[in-house]
Amino acid sequence: MALKPSGSTTGNHNTIMAKARYKFNPRSLEIERVEITMRERLLRIGSYVAIAAIFAVISVTVAFQVIDSPKERALMREIEHYRLQNTVIADQLEKIEKVLADLQYRDDNIYRVIFGAEPVSEAERTSGIGGIDRYRHLEGYEYSNELVQTAMRVDDISRRLVVQSKSFDKVFDMARQKEDRLASIPAIIPIKGGARHIVSGYGFRIHPIYRTRRMHAGVDISAKTGTPVYATGNGTVMRPNRSMGGYGRYVLIDHGYGYQSLYAHLSRTAVRPGQQVKRGELIGYVGNTGLSVAPHLHYEVHHNGRPVNPVHYFYNDLDPAEYEEVIRLASRDNQPLS
Repeated sequence: MALKPSGSTTGNHNTIMAKARYKFNPRSLEIERVEITMRERLLRIGSYVAIAAIFAVISVTVAFQVIDSPKERALMREIEHYRLQNTVIADQLEKIEKVLADLQYRDDNIYRVIFGAEPVSEAERTSGIGGIDRYRHLEGYEYSNELVQTAMRVDDISRRLVVQSKSFDKVFDMARQKEDRLASIPAIIPIKGGARHIVSGYGFRIHPIYRTRRMHAGVDISAKTGTPVYATGNGTVMRPNRSMGGYGRYVLIDHGYGYQSLYAHLSRTAVRPGQQVKRGELIGYVGNTGLSVAPHLHYEVHHNGRPVNPVHYFYNDLDPAEYEEVIRLASRDNQPLS
């Protein structure tokens, strides 16, 4: 009964009971208050602090796992932007690959065919880039596959562009050579209107002086003395050879590419040895010098050191009907003028 608190002190005793510890003493049959030591107090405080720390760590961990920080959100936006840019680049690379494939097709099947050149081999187009190790620095990231694929496509396009650029350089060289070659081949009639005045063609004919059947290595074009004679292709005037006295006064032009043209029995020449001439340029005048029986031009074309039929090279001046008529006139088995 002595332990029952009075009505006026109930609140204070409840506070004390909440803070204090008590135990029953069987000897004195009384409830005694247990004194808390400093060690116990420190342990109790330490446990509170540990629990609070654990709770804080759990809370922060959960927060970081579930809630993105402003920096993380900025990085995520940046990553998404890069992914979008990579997609745009991939689309652009696809367009570039299509254009490059078209250029390669034109190069192999049009340009090189025109100039009679072999197409560039696929092995040559795909050589020159190392193995997969060159992309090792792009591995280990979340989007490594996309980065590696893009890098490989860029390298492949770069390699093919280099090969294509070199190929076009060769095509341009061939085009320049083709243009120069076409301008150098003796491809016109050396006298204006001469197609109608061919009196003897290429082949075996009766020589007008020796009266024996000999090879006539050119065509004879009848014309008045003093009629202008023109170079049939670009070239260089060669020095006369004294052993060719039977041709009288003549001009010999080296056109390059294995071609030469000869203009014989001239009354006089209008060019000098070593001079560069263009197709259609005046080089001399018709005459009757050397072994000739009448004023005319004896014209020859040589290819790789051998005479060829000049009529076959008159295509630049004649339409098909005129060419057929020239072939007929030049094929007659008649007597030449020289």
